[in-house]
Amino acid sequence: MPTQQKSLLLLEKQGPFAIQNTDIPEPGPGELLVEIHATALNPVDWKIQVYGIFIQDYPAVLGQDAAGIVKELGEGVASFAVGDKVLHQGYFTNRNATFQQYTTVPAEIVAKIPPNLTLNQASTIPLTLATASCGLYNTKSNSGAGFLAPWEEGGLGKYAGQPILVIGGSSSVGQHVIQVAKLSGFSPIITTASARNEGYLKSLGATHVLDRNAIPLSSLSGAVKDITLEPIKLVYDAISETDTQNTSYDILASGGKIVIVLSPAIDESKRTADKEVVSAAGNVHIPAQRAVGVSLYKNLTALLKAGDIKPNNVELVPNGLKGIPVALEKLRAGVSALKLVARPLETP
Repeated sequence: MPTQQKSLLLLEKQGPFAIQNTDIPEPGPGELLVEIHATALNPVDWKIQVYGIFIQDYPAVLGQDAAGIVKELGEGVASFAVGDKVLHQGYFTNRNATFQQYTTVPAEIVAKIPPNLTLNQASTIPLTLATASCGLYNTKSNSGAGFLAPWEEGGLGKYAGQPILVIGGSSSVGQHVIQVAKLSGFSPIITTASARNEGYLKSLGATHVLDRNAIPLSSLSGAVKDITLEPIKLVYDAISETDTQNTSYDILASGGKIVIVLSPAIDESKRTADKEVVSAAGNVHIPAQRAVGVSLYKNLTALLKAGDIKPNNVELVPNGLKGIPVALEKLRAGVSALKLVARPLETP
């Protein structure tokens, strides 16, 4: 086992990236050391560099999604073995981040990868599935809408006949919202996306895909009413720009909940006490999110094996860690219905 690894470091706040050799961390009690074979890129990664958010200590390793092979077990870990293929979410510390060749992670928020998924595919799942799941199924006091998760007893199909509107279904978060909403029984599952992604999103569980290029936000309410006359009491806005939040809030029925993934931008003049705004925090390392994460990861291997939770489409980033900075610029410019994935061990 080597003692050094290659890591992609953000050298200073809002500064440049550089590849450097760093020490391989040792797993603590209850942790795993994972050799990272695939790490997916997320918008939060370029936002940290551009806006200087979340990270306090530099140089910093970023990265929130990983799939790889267990190399060492921390004290007390009995549910995994060296050699297991696993997926997990990273965190905002150098020993837990994923833009490097090795990382540590608490074993209770790790899942084994079933044979029907590649390591590349598995790496696309953790952050966005966490964002979907924590936003919908965490308790109200912990930044969630408080619905019963479908992998919990009594949760599968519990919300049959209740509609959901998903803004931005082809986003990575939106894709996983559609999938867990299907497991929860929500119907119809109405989403906005480009027409070219309609077939793909319906394969994930969407029942109706409204072409965002043909239907302006000002006409979205009418388009939804053409599909269902049931009141829309749940909206998940996976885009959460000012205009989508305000449109979603207008569509939301009295007594409903809107889940957003960015800072609230709803016009205060229209806010009422009978509509709840939920700000999702999509990381299962956070104490307030940990219970949802433990429950999810306990059941995730079975959900993946059954095809109930599917990965995003993959576009590989060349040159391992070296290719990530350019790929983050591409992600910032906008990608649709896929996730960019780098392979750290292939860093030249």
